[in-house]
Amino acid sequence: MSIRNFYLDENIYEYILNNSLRDLPILKKLRDETRKMPDGRMQISSDQGQFMGFLVKLTNTKKIIEVGTFTGYSSLVMALALPENGQILSCDISEEYTAVARRFWHEAGVSNKIQLLLGLAEETLEELIKNGEAGTFDMAFIDADKVNYKIYYENCLDLLRPGGLILIDNVLWSGKTANPDETDDDTVAIRELNLFVHNDKRVDLSLLPVGDGLTLALKY
Repeated sequence: MSIRNFYLDENIYEYILNNSLRDLPILKKLRDETRKMPDGRMQISSDQGQFMGFLVKLTNTKKIIEVGTFTGYSSLVMALALPENGQILSCDISEEYTAVARRFWHEAGVSNKIQLLLGLAEETLEELIKNGEAGTFDMAFIDADKVNYKIYYENCLDLLRPGGLILIDNVLWSGKTANPDETDDDTVAIRELNLFVHNDKRVDLSLLPVGDGLTLALKY
């Protein structure tokens, strides 16, 4: 639900894109193909993608866990920002959507940096923790089924090293989280996570109006 930033005036948003976005043909190609799909609205916006790549470089990140691959745009922009020895482990359950992701990762020349883990994300994350991966990741990006956001948050926090960064997508949820009259399961789950992270003394945080709302949580 974040193809573009809905919280800015359209003219201002276009100005930001025109004066900030340094797009690549492969990224535009993937966005265009995804936009035509029935669930294309789940694609993150181009400015959010660039910001995430910027964070990868800024934090000297080398190892990322991603919860929710979809057609691979977020993993692609992060992989392009990683050093040659960087690695992303990306969790998803859809073979259909991730087939698109694999194709674009290969075309962009970053498939060697991305390992796709198909299956239930909760089980995948718990397996990584059991296998000694706790405290070894530099960054996590959460953008999957909203009702399980808190589970993903806790698992990703375990997987991150101290000083690692969690990015949580859709935390404004088209403005629904700010409207107490919105009580569907997804909205309630995100709203509860926002409150939980706000009170979580294990992290420092900032909630930004980027895309459909992006929370940055820095692990102490």
